[in-house]
Amino acid sequence: MSRDLGILLSTAFLRATATGLLGVGLGIRLADLGYEPRGIGLVVAAGLGGAALAALLATLSADRRGRRRTLVELALLGAGGAIAAGATRHPLLVGAAAFAGMLNGMGRDRGAALIVEQAMLPGIVGDRERTRAIAIYNVFQDAGHAIGSLLVGWLGPAGFWSYAALLAASAGLYSRLSAAVERAGDGLGIAISRESRSVIARISSLFALDGLAGGFLTTTLLSWWFFRRFGVGPETVGALFFGARVLNALSHLGAAWLARRIGLVNTMVWTHVPSSLLLVTAALAPSFPVAAALFLLREGLVEMDVPTRQSYVLALVRPGERTAASGITNLVRLAAWAVAPPLAGWISQSVSLAAPLLAGAAMKLGYDALLFARFRRIRPPEER
Repeated sequence: MSRDLGILLSTAFLRATATGLLGVGLGIRLADLGYEPRGIGLVVAAGLGGAALAALLATLSADRRGRRRTLVELALLGAGGAIAAGATRHPLLVGAAAFAGMLNGMGRDRGAALIVEQAMLPGIVGDRERTRAIAIYNVFQDAGHAIGSLLVGWLGPAGFWSYAALLAASAGLYSRLSAAVERAGDGLGIAISRESRSVIARISSLFALDGLAGGFLTTTLLSWWFFRRFGVGPETVGALFFGARVLNALSHLGAAWLARRIGLVNTMVWTHVPSSLLLVTAALAPSFPVAAALFLLREGLVEMDVPTRQSYVLALVRPGERTAASGITNLVRLAAWAVAPPLAGWISQSVSLAAPLLAGAAMKLGYDALLFARFRRIRPPEER
């Protein structure tokens, strides 16, 4: 394993630990401060809005300004935002800090740093190892998500400071990346072929739908749902999401194995459909043990499309187009995530606690059907 790959796996783990800690802890903290679902949704949307803006800027400028420099700046900015959010109780100030610090209430690391790191990975490994390397990268992420979720019950209000410390440590590691991870380019100013533009546009429209559905199912809102629906405490919710992230991590390795046998698109679709159906049953469960069991079954499948999706996008474009492809496809997901939480909070208050979960599951099923119809015949190089 190259030194650069080792650094990227380490930073993915640290950043994901911070994200898992914040994703669960933010919802519980805001509930303790008296926030209603609409207020929680607005804070989450502010953080995701900041993340979407950072993703856009990284896509446009990371190759030109330097990938290492961009990653260091993103880590330090996130650390500063967490410190500011943890030091205030005023809703407007919390929202402003969430935006400036790109605080991710999704509970899953999908921000600007991931865009830049993903653009680096294919240059470190070959086509045949690309999906496996991305799967391992996601295993490190979800291991971090799991540990971060478990730490919520122990750290309490100190979680914001721990989040900042983890990102600061990431900044130090980024500074040790070699010059080999850089690319002499100018971001979206590079020529993108007509074929790549067509693929990116078509798949991004579908990712926007999936992202909108995911925005109804943020970790912050789900942790709040378990907290309100069943009256369980932070330690229980944290332990539940720890188990979920462990299953996510194991599923990534299963996704790489399955993709070698049935293909990337088939793996993306046929693992995603049952996960959405399980979410529907979890939303209607009569007790916490039943809901928790169904939720954990869902989490064992729901992330299998992540490494396969990421590998698929990067495989369909030229090497010089990977930052743009990673940036655009992740940006539309982030933008859709940012739009959905306030709407999900309003629906939760106005209709029922379970309504956002049912709406999110329905949209994800629609996404799966459209993805299979449009892309089942478009294969990456290793499947041709």
